[in-house]
Amino acid sequence: MIWAILLLVAFPLWLIALGIIGLVVRNRALRQRPGNVPVRLRTRENERWHAGYGIWIHDVFAFRGSPAVWKEALVWAAGAASRPATAAERKKLHRIGDDPVVVTLALHPQGMIQIAARVEHAAALVAPFADRIAPSRQAAVR
Repeated sequence: MIWAILLLVAFPLWLIALGIIGLVVRNRALRQRPGNVPVRLRTRENERWHAGYGIWIHDVFAFRGSPAVWKEALVWAAGAASRPATAAERKKLHRIGDDPVVVTLALHPQGMIQIAARVEHAAALVAPFADRIAPSRQAAVR
């Protein structure tokens, strides 16, 4: 009788553990995609930065928050502008490097979001709109 009770209690724990392991393995696999960039995302000016990974699919930016699927966003971008992060922004951008770049995406039909990343990922963040950026700004992005 005691074995039946222990089996009933232990089975859901194993099921939960398998589910967590599945989420971790899937998250790691998604981070290895070609074109995947570690970023911080902010939807409003006074909101906090959310860590995650982003990838461009044509002119749609797909964002997946870390460590699992609790924060996701698909945004249709109409344009992008890149600039170095200000001193106030650098204080809030943790573990992103010494000179982070902030890319502001103009959304279609309206709105905007900001994406921050390391300076070496700046070209990947504006890649769909690289032909629309002025040549002087392209040199700053590279």
